[in-house]
Amino acid sequence: MRDWASVVKASSAGVDPGGSPRERAAVLCRAMDDEKDGLAAVSTENRARPEIIALAVVAVALGIVTRFVTRSSLWLDEALSVNIASAPLGQLVEHLKHDGHPPFYYVVLHGWIGIFGSGDISVRGLSGFFGLLTLPLVWMVGKRKGGPTLGWIAVAVVAISPFAVRYSDEARMYSLVIFLVVIGWLLIDDVIDRGKATLPRFVGIAIVGSLLLSTHYWSLWLLVAVGLTSLWKIWKAPDRSARRPWIGLVLAIGVAGVSFVPWLPTMLYQSAHTGTPWAKASRPTAALALTLVDYGGGDYAEQFLGALLIAMALVLGIFGFAVDRRTTALDLRTRREFRGVAWIAFSTFFIGCAVSAVAHSAFASRYTAVIFPFIAVIVAAGICCFASRWIRFGVVATVCLVLSIGAVWNVVYNRTQLKEAAAIVSTTAKPDDIAVFCPDQLGPAGVRLMPSGLTLVSYPTYGNGQFVDWVDYAERNRASDPASFANRLLVEAGSTRTIYVVWSDIYKTFEGKCAGLVAALSAARTPQQLLGEDGDRYFEHASLTRFAPPQ
Repeated sequence: MRDWASVVKASSAGVDPGGSPRERAAVLCRAMDDEKDGLAAVSTENRARPEIIALAVVAVALGIVTRFVTRSSLWLDEALSVNIASAPLGQLVEHLKHDGHPPFYYVVLHGWIGIFGSGDISVRGLSGFFGLLTLPLVWMVGKRKGGPTLGWIAVAVVAISPFAVRYSDEARMYSLVIFLVVIGWLLIDDVIDRGKATLPRFVGIAIVGSLLLSTHYWSLWLLVAVGLTSLWKIWKAPDRSARRPWIGLVLAIGVAGVSFVPWLPTMLYQSAHTGTPWAKASRPTAALALTLVDYGGGDYAEQFLGALLIAMALVLGIFGFAVDRRTTALDLRTRREFRGVAWIAFSTFFIGCAVSAVAHSAFASRYTAVIFPFIAVIVAAGICCFASRWIRFGVVATVCLVLSIGAVWNVVYNRTQLKEAAAIVSTTAKPDDIAVFCPDQLGPAGVRLMPSGLTLVSYPTYGNGQFVDWVDYAERNRASDPASFANRLLVEAGSTRTIYVVWSDIYKTFEGKCAGLVAALSAARTPQQLLGEDGDRYFEHASLTRFAPPQ
C-alpha cells in the first residue's frame, strides 16, 4: 500500500491519486491510526478561502440584524421573565420559588432594565448582546478544532442558526447559557488539549460552572457529563502527569457544585411544587426529533429540511473525512478532534432526558442550549468535510441558505396574538372596564399590551395578570370554579362596566374551564366575539369576547 502522504499531496493538488476509493480510504485510515486526522491531512490550507470568508461575513451580518429585529411582542415566558426581573431584588427568591428557575439571568436582567428600561427592544437586547459576544468565541473554537476554514464556517452556522437567532432575540436566559458554555469550552480546551493547566483557568472553569448552574438547571447534566468523563479519564490515565489536568477539572466542577448548595433548597422546593404542568414528559427519541426540528427552524418545510441537513452534517462531523476531491468516507471510530465533544453533547442530552422521564417533567428543545455550541461546531465540521474547494463551498452555502430562511422567519413570525386582541380592546374600552385573562398564562404578555386604565384580572387566582404562580398549579386549576369566578366578575362590573375576556381552552390543566367561564358570563350578558383564536399564525393565541353591560 502506498504511503498516505502521496495520496494527500495528489488530492490536495487536484490530481487523481489513483487506486479505488476503498484503497485510498484505507491509506488515510492508517494515517488516522498514527494520530493523523484524515480531514486535516487532506487540507493543506493554512488560511480560509476568500469565498468561505465572504459567505461567513454575509452570514454574520444577517445574524446581527436578525438578533435585534422582530415584529412580535413579548409572549408569556418573556413577559413573565421581565416582570420577575423588574421586581425588587429582595423579592427575587420568592418570585422564583413560584416560577421554577435559578436566579443569575434575572439578576443580570434586573440591572439591564435599570439602565435601558423594560421595553420590548430593550429587554431583548440583553440576549442579543450575549449572542453577539458568542460569535468571536465560536470562531476561536472552530479555528482550534479545524483551522481557519472551520472557524469561519462555524461562526457562519451559529450566526444564522434559527435556534441561536431566536434565543438571541428573546428575553430569556438561553443566549446567556450558550455564551457561558462556549467560554467554558475554551477554558477546558486550554487545560486538556493545549497543555495550559494553570490555576487561573481552573478558577475560570469553576466560575463558569457556577454561573451556568445559576442560569439554567439543565447545566447540571452538562457538568455531570463532564465530571463523569473526567473521572473515567483519571482512572484510565497512564501516569500522574496525565491525571493532573483531569483532577483539576473535577475539583473545579466540585467547587461549582458547592457554590450551588445555598440555592439547593429553593430548587428542591421548585421541583416538588412547580414542575412543568404545561406538557407531558417526552421520550428521548421524541425529544431528539423535536430538537433537530427546532434547530432547523422556520415553518414546517424549512424545519424538516433543516433538521435533515443538520442530522446529516452531524454524522459527517463525527465520522466523516475527505479521501480525495471526489470521495468523503465514514470512519466508525469517529474523528478524534470531535470525539470528546460529541460524547459530552449526547451524554448531557440523554442524562437530561432520562431524568425528565423519571421525574415526569416535560422537555423543551430550548433546554439544549447547554449543548448547542457543541452541536453547531460539529455541524460546521460536517459541512466542510469535503476536499474539493467548490463542492465544499456549495455544501456550506446550501446549508447556510436553509438556516437563514429559518432565521428570517423568526423575525416575521408573531409569537403572540395578544397584541391584536389589545388593539381591538383599545378601540372600544372605557376606563375602568375589566379585562380577564383565562388562563393566567395569557396575563403576563396581555398586561404589557392592554390600554391603561383597565382593571386586569386573571383566572383562576383573580390576580392582576403580571405573574403565573406555578406552585401546585394543576391541582389549583382543576379545583377552580368558573361559575364562582364569573359571579365575582359580574358583581365587580356592576351595571356599567364592560367585561373583555381574552381566553383559550387548549391549555393543559384548564380543560373546559375557560369555556365554562365564557358560558357563565353569557348566561348573564350577551357575548360578542371580537377576535377568533388563530393557532396557524401565532404561537400564543387566544379569542377575545366582549360582554357589554345590560341595556
